[in-house]
Amino acid sequence: MSGLLPVRMVERPWGRRELPAPFVAPEGQTIGEVWFEPQPSLPRLLVKYIFTGEKLSVQVHPSNAQLPGHGKEECWLVIAAEPQARLGIGFDAPLTAEAMRAAALDGSIEQLMTWHPAQAGDFFHIPPGTVHAIGPGISLVEVQQNSDVTYRLYDYGRPRELHLEQGMAVAKGETYPASSMFHVPETGSVTLVDGPNFLLDRIEGMPDAELASRYTGPLLVIPRGGEIRVGGQAVAVGECCEAASLDELALGDGAQALIAQPA
Repeated sequence: MSGLLPVRMVERPWGRRELPAPFVAPEGQTIGEVWFEPQPSLPRLLVKYIFTGEKLSVQVHPSNAQLPGHGKEECWLVIAAEPQARLGIGFDAPLTAEAMRAAALDGSIEQLMTWHPAQAGDFFHIPPGTVHAIGPGISLVEVQQNSDVTYRLYDYGRPRELHLEQGMAVAKGETYPASSMFHVPETGSVTLVDGPNFLLDRIEGMPDAELASRYTGPLLVIPRGGEIRVGGQAVAVGECCEAASLDELALGDGAQALIAQPA
């Protein structure tokens, strides 16, 4: 069934009181995430906007092989970033599990991570097992497997639970490959993720036959600009809509959207 996904605003200690348009934080709440609730027809994908006012915890997620039914592959498209904004992904040099655990305990893990400069249009793919964190001053769209399993390794002294035992069992003390990040050009259609767990493309205008052949059945549509309709209904930036198929999607000239589907 087509239609807009319900929205849930999630308070986070690292979030913001003021959000970029079109979002408005409820008065007195520090909102870090805007979730689009998955529906029964597409339960395996979750789309979020993330807005950071402070650093997120250093964390890691398991794969489906490590925790069946709870694996979490994710990716980020940066839509706005303040000067000096950075994303921590992987390590400057390979770490053993023992060295990673010691660094998580004494807080030096933050300094051992590689902090990548971030600007609007940057894209990062985060496979399970990748140690990562998001710095302050960043707005991004996250598309992920629908899993609520996050293992915090370090949280800057915040009074939240850490998960060292579980995290060490799945974390990879590896450098982050350059092939997993790139800058998305301002125009044109671009494949962002081609499996193994989901497909994600940024399209401009209607997709060509080759791209369309990869998407069968229901998919999610996340507008990024211009006139977009799903089943005749207008869908705006800041919304996420389910389409029963690509046939329901109509994009005006120059309009851009992200489209996503389980692989």
